[in-house]
Amino acid sequence: MDIKASEVKALREKTGAGMMECKNALIASNGDAAQAEKILKEKGLAAVEKRAGRATTEGLVLIKSDGKKASMIELTCETDFVAKNDDFIALADQILEASFTNSYNEVTAELSSKVLELATKIRENMALTRIVTLTAGPDEYIARYIHSDKKTGVLIMLKGDKGEVVSNKTVQDFAYDCCLHVAAFTPLYINSEAVDKNYIQEQTDIFTKQVAELDKPEQVKAGIVQGKIKKHLAEICFLEQPFVKDDKLSVSKKMDEVGASAGGKLSLSRMVLFQLGVN
Repeated sequence: MDIKASEVKALREKTGAGMMECKNALIASNGDAAQAEKILKEKGLAAVEKRAGRATTEGLVLIKSDGKKASMIELTCETDFVAKNDDFIALADQILEASFTNSYNEVTAELSSKVLELATKIRENMALTRIVTLTAGPDEYIARYIHSDKKTGVLIMLKGDKGEVVSNKTVQDFAYDCCLHVAAFTPLYINSEAVDKNYIQEQTDIFTKQVAELDKPEQVKAGIVQGKIKKHLAEICFLEQPFVKDDKLSVSKKMDEVGASAGGKLSLSRMVLFQLGVN
């Protein structure tokens, strides 16, 4: 069957498949472009399904924010080459825009379909793994940070006891510094109250065994264990960590100081950290 070069070119532009693949698909479909497109999509989907078990450790973390609303997404793929692909970047931007506009906090079927469509075209495993949208109240402010490699993103939402507090530039600068802090120290929890009690008990048991052989009274040993627990929690809890730009104060104490300088009180409404491939 005689297949025109213009038909092959048009199908290639639409599907992203190779020239010979497009030509063979048109031959198989007797020149029916719609059927040829279906054949190529089925081949692409089969290739994606074959790779479904492969790890998606590359990709992008993106944020859109206006200070009062922010969306952050994580779109993953298998290779750094695809993460830099124009179509992949355009898809990530499209998903981010939809998330911001519609205040998405979970992956929808429509968004998953868009990801599958590109995965089928490129024939590499992809996943839209996380979406979060924060909306600030009148007395709240949202700061954001994206690392230069677009593999780490942070959102911090601070709340003031009155609206003018979060309008203060010092407060907004502090909120941004909190984002830098979270990106650098990757705290697991907001504060010690948020830590799972079973985890604390496990750590207590470990520290108790560590001091068991010490030649000290039981009461002293118990005090050492509690000291170790307190130190450990300060290492993994955001508000209890030494602040990145003033390590003589914890984040919580620094927040109190900054709030007072702005004529009010500050508290943390939300902290969200996305590290590519780390849940």
